[in-house]
Amino acid sequence: MPWGWEGEKVRLVPLDKARHLDNALAWVNDPEATARALNGDWPVTRLAEEEFFDSMMRGSESEVAFAVETLDGEHIGFAHLYQIDRAQGVAYTGILIGRRDLWGRGYGTDASRVRARYAFEALGLRLLLSEVMADNAGSLEMLRRTGYQEVGRIPKRWWKRGAFRDAVLLAMERPPGPV
Repeated sequence: MPWGWEGEKVRLVPLDKARHLDNALAWVNDPEATARALNGDWPVTRLAEEEFFDSMMRGSESEVAFAVETLDGEHIGFAHLYQIDRAQGVAYTGILIGRRDLWGRGYGTDASRVRARYAFEALGLRLLLSEVMADNAGSLEMLRRTGYQEVGRIPKRWWKRGAFRDAVLLAMERPPGPV
């Protein structure tokens, strides 16, 4: 029986080292998968990724990470809420779809929608924030389709692949009524 937070294409499930760790290592160390991500230019060791998984699996009030799986149970990425501030009802968000052959096919958008539903319904948050490099057109479009709006830009915010890159700040407010 499938479980987790389900959308039209994906399901968000808790991290499981046996099922998700090897893909995580491959994707966070893949220069193409991380070319426009805020991370990804520092090698991630198995030990470091295991420690991250162990931390996420223990649970935290300030961070939640999910594996993104297709409805058929195939692991394709990760969705993350971090810097969760329950008092203010705010969290930052991130998504990585590691399977390159699925980029641009709506899996990230669906995962982002499911993550927002979880944040608003289960955690009671009121505002989600995301920061994306300005040249990451795919992520910007995915977030806009999810309901995020641009709220600002920071010039030359991130050093990435030989140059400082501008950052776009986006926000999504909890919609009125049921989510």
